[in-house]
Amino acid sequence: MKHLIIDGSRCVACGLCRQVCIMDNIDVGDIAMELESTCFDCGQCSTVCPTGAIQLTAYSGQEDRIESYDMSVIPVSYDDLLQFYKQRRSVRWFKEDKIPKETFLKLMEAAYYSPNRQNIQDVEFVVVDEQLDEFIQLVYEIISVKEDEFFRIRQLSNYLHDDNRNPKRHPLLWEASQLLLAFSESKTDAVIAMTRVELMAYTLGLGGFYSLFIGMADEIDHDRLMEFFPDIDGDKHMYAAFVVGVPRVKYLRTRPHNRIAIDFK
Repeated sequence: MKHLIIDGSRCVACGLCRQVCIMDNIDVGDIAMELESTCFDCGQCSTVCPTGAIQLTAYSGQEDRIESYDMSVIPVSYDDLLQFYKQRRSVRWFKEDKIPKETFLKLMEAAYYSPNRQNIQDVEFVVVDEQLDEFIQLVYEIISVKEDEFFRIRQLSNYLHDDNRNPKRHPLLWEASQLLLAFSESKTDAVIAMTRVELMAYTLGLGGFYSLFIGMADEIDHDRLMEFFPDIDGDKHMYAAFVVGVPRVKYLRTRPHNRIAIDFK
């Protein structure tokens, strides 16, 4: 099976595609040629080709996604990006405004360009909105086995059993009414993708926080949790849960953090 479409009329046999192919899947004579089916569609060859002579069959129909740029021009400076990181904060107080579907689709652009292992690209996202109460009830039923270990789970129990509960004091969601989940066979892939989505959300005036307790449900009883998501491959895990919304509090300054340890060997 051929993975590459090589336009011989445009190829100048410069050899750059061969240099970047980690699978040694390309040879160059008069033009570049694909050798064997070891290609895993990483696309390095197509992005380095000076004439745009290489395309990947796996992404046929996505030609509009190909964008040329000048690598010598970095679109954001170190100081600007660092300031962006400084101003990012976990948010737990939200307005009642719901994030529309169109905005979530814009956030997915950040995940679209997220790196992943072996170009697997298996990260899936789920927005839990109308079924949020049912999902949180399931999460509680799963994580309740650790109720004696974590006071937050005890708080959740009391909250769910209180007929007069204050919806603005939800122990896992606080004022939020939407939840974004990331699923993958790789924890690293899911977390990286979600982190990029979270930072993109900040650029749109949104905010939120990561919920370790919601994520705990997958660790305790993966199979039962996945019954809530029948359309997702059961081999994938819910590795990142981000409570998201429109912040109603504006922060004015940074706060100190523990110093980051780094060692050089």
